[in-house]
Amino acid sequence: MTTLSLAYIGLGSNLENPITQVRQAISELATLPLSQMHGTSSLYASRPVGPQDQPDFINAVVALKTQLSPLALLDQLQGLEQRHRRQRERPWGPRTLDLDLLLYGQEAISHPRLSVPHPHMQARAFVLAPLAELDASLTLNQQPLSHWLGQIPDPGIQRLVEDGPG
Repeated sequence: MTTLSLAYIGLGSNLENPITQVRQAISELATLPLSQMHGTSSLYASRPVGPQDQPDFINAVVALKTQLSPLALLDQLQGLEQRHRRQRERPWGPRTLDLDLLLYGQEAISHPRLSVPHPHMQARAFVLAPLAELDASLTLNQQPLSHWLGQIPDPGIQRLVEDGPG
C-alpha cells in the first residue's frame, strides 16, 4: 500500500497577469503525477516582501495528497516554475510564478535543497491566511496559525472576492 502525504504549497506571482499565472498553476498542480488536489484557498493580494520597487503579489495555497517524496515534489514544483518562465534575478524580486513547499505531512526536513516547514512562513500573512483558510487547525512550532497571524503588525494582504474557485 502506498502512503499518501498531505502537502501544502504556496503560490505567488506579480508579473505577466498574476491572477492568471496563479490560476493556471493551480490547474497544473492538480495534474501532478501521483498526486491529487485536496483543497485550494482563495486568492490574496499582498505587498512584496523585500524590495518595494515591484508590483503587488497574488498569492494562494493549495493542499495536495501526494505519493511523491518531498524532493520529487520539489522537482515537479521547480519544473512548473520553469514552464512559467520563472527568473531568479534577485532575492525576493518579481517573478511570474513562485511555488514553495510549505508543509509535507508532519515532517521536518532539513536538506540543502529544501527546508520544511518553510523557514519564513510564520512571518508571512500571505502564506498563513490562505493556509488557515484550508485548515485552521494546523500548527507551527506547536502554536495555531492564528497565533502567528496575530504576531504580524500589518499583514498587508487582502482576500480577493471571486465568482468561484480558481
